[in-house]
Amino acid sequence: MTGVQIMEMGKRYLMQNYAQLPLVITRGQGVRVFDAEGRCYLDFVSGIAVNALGHCHPKVVEAIQKQAEQLIHCSNLYWFEPPVVLARELAALSGLDRVFFCNSGAEANEAAIKLVRKYAYGRGIENPEIITFSRSFHGRTLGTLAATGQEKFSLGFTPLPEGFRHVAFNDVAELKKAVGPQTAGIMLEPLQGEGGVYTATQELMDTLRGLQDRGIPLIFDEVQCGLGRTGKVFAYEHYGVKPDVLTLAKSLGGGLPIGAAVAREEVAAVFQPGSHGSTFGGNPVACAAAKAVLDVIKEDGLAEQAARNGEYMKDRLTALQDRYPIKEVRGLGFLLGMELEQPAGQLVNLCQERGLLVNCTGERVIRFLPPLITTREEIDEALEILEKAMQEFFS
Repeated sequence: MTGVQIMEMGKRYLMQNYAQLPLVITRGQGVRVFDAEGRCYLDFVSGIAVNALGHCHPKVVEAIQKQAEQLIHCSNLYWFEPPVVLARELAALSGLDRVFFCNSGAEANEAAIKLVRKYAYGRGIENPEIITFSRSFHGRTLGTLAATGQEKFSLGFTPLPEGFRHVAFNDVAELKKAVGPQTAGIMLEPLQGEGGVYTATQELMDTLRGLQDRGIPLIFDEVQCGLGRTGKVFAYEHYGVKPDVLTLAKSLGGGLPIGAAVAREEVAAVFQPGSHGSTFGGNPVACAAAKAVLDVIKEDGLAEQAARNGEYMKDRLTALQDRYPIKEVRGLGFLLGMELEQPAGQLVNLCQERGLLVNCTGERVIRFLPPLITTREEIDEALEILEKAMQEFFS
């Protein structure tokens, strides 16, 4: 089928819940993707932070092929090797103890919410409440919508589950005021991606550590910012604060759907047979792909590379403020945001026309999520395209 035929068929048969750009991608290789007409694009969206190793990394492809020839699915009624090996790797990387596997970031966050609530009931906390933050994004299930601190995502889906209290991100005084006898846990993204690329302050993290010492569990949602994207394997490593529960997805599967909730022993122990589950959680093929992703990140030093090249890219983006009305450039590693003084959607389109894929979040923020393998030469190429698009956008 032609690109036009694919789009027309999609408009006819798919639910129209995505504002898709008029672009049909047919294949990807490394940092680049190709459309139905054969045009090439630098992909600085990375499947919304999913393709940490770029497209079709050979070690991920090999792991998928090998596992698919042995066992694709078996169910959690039985033991099999890939999720066990992957769980050991995640425990070793995080310093936490046990892992629950599922299929997405929203499911990982749902598991974390249930885990902390059940842990709270075990400590005698009735009607437990989890504190979350403004501008946060934790998923699109009803539970994670209730946790999310952006009302626009829940419009039309109320009533939402109770048991959440939102406070302003980085407002330590408001956080302290919100903590009370019903506080079962505190949930946050150390670096908010969907909310506009905002980084937690050290003051906030130090405060959270103090509350953790008082027995309040911390859930760190690193679905988007985890696994090397900020320049460290986990974003919380920038702060010296380790969570009680860590959620991961996106980059973990190298393109396949997988999510994980990783927890310390005392909290994880409240999940007993029948407490929670997922039919496809721990799928052998997805887990084999994820193990390959972790191996490449570690062996190739990609977190460190993202730190170096991300700082280079951030400096170059910041330098554009001398020539264009850019409000702020912020972020860490390869999760960067450039906030304009006006809506930025048309700039995304102009970049696409010239061969660069980026996306807009929070209406005015251009978000950059290049694969961790991206070189400085590819950064230079992308920013040359970006500046040409900006020249037209601001003319």
